[in-house]
Amino acid sequence: MRSLATACWLYGVLLAALVSGVCGNNDTQPNFMSVRQNVTGEYKSKKEIPTEKYFRAANLLPRFHYHYDGRFANETLPESEVIPHLSALVQTYFSTMNAIGAETWIMHGTLLAWWWNQKIFPWDNDLDVQISEPTIHFLADYYNMTEHHFDLPNVDGGRAYMLEINPNYVVKSEQDTMNKIDARWIDMSSGLFIDITAVRKDESKRLNGHPEALSCKDKHHYEESDIFPLRDSTFEGIPVKIPYAYTWLLEEEYGPKALTRTTFSGHTFNDETKIWESAKRKLKRFLRRGWRGDDPPVRTSDLNTIIE
Repeated sequence: MRSLATACWLYGVLLAALVSGVCGNNDTQPNFMSVRQNVTGEYKSKKEIPTEKYFRAANLLPRFHYHYDGRFANETLPESEVIPHLSALVQTYFSTMNAIGAETWIMHGTLLAWWWNQKIFPWDNDLDVQISEPTIHFLADYYNMTEHHFDLPNVDGGRAYMLEINPNYVVKSEQDTMNKIDARWIDMSSGLFIDITAVRKDESKRLNGHPEALSCKDKHHYEESDIFPLRDSTFEGIPVKIPYAYTWLLEEEYGPKALTRTTFSGHTFNDETKIWESAKRKLKRFLRRGWRGDDPPVRTSDLNTIIE
């Protein structure tokens, strides 16, 4: 309880700093829900489905990895540095989104990791979040290609992160298989990123008697009651949102055994410590990988900087 209280206190300090730095005078900020009056009118017809991929995977380059953005790196991080960088991605992303009022929540494998111990899987190298339909328009209008700088414990000079919106987010159709990812939060020091997908109204299903139907371009389908109202929780030591019917969603995507199986990818879950321990006895090295989530990052820039 003491650690949770400390985390909440630190987050409160962080959020206050973020709001003052990012939002400025609230009287000048646009009303979030009124940013777009008619979002459905902006989608292109199915005859205009893009034929090119906006987010090109870094593995198109020789001997590289598809979970890295090749514009910011040309090699993968050492194994011991991956989790600290991913933890920082989570911390900085949710700190920023919470500060600007953007509706977002963890999903897919990241939600499964949350289920076990509210920490990233030690073998993981990617992160997934979702955002609502009004949010993608809001971010595209006001925060696309913005750079956000954070002071991080034990990181000289801090790190910069970029929010990039796929311009094909306006194409709602699942036929746009080249652009399933609507946006990314990118670590500009390593090339690691968070995939962001928008959850939209499924108009065709709604016309056929499913008034709560939602869908993503990656062909995941939901009901509004599966996701909303969002629940409050923590992940990597930072306040986050999770979907309402998280158990059902995880079982539907990964199967019931994913919530009970205690061995996976060379690791075993320790019920006492609540940690995934390496089968190769590398637990000590895992625990010493550096900064994770106990010390929330602090934004150093007062304003977002547009990247030319």
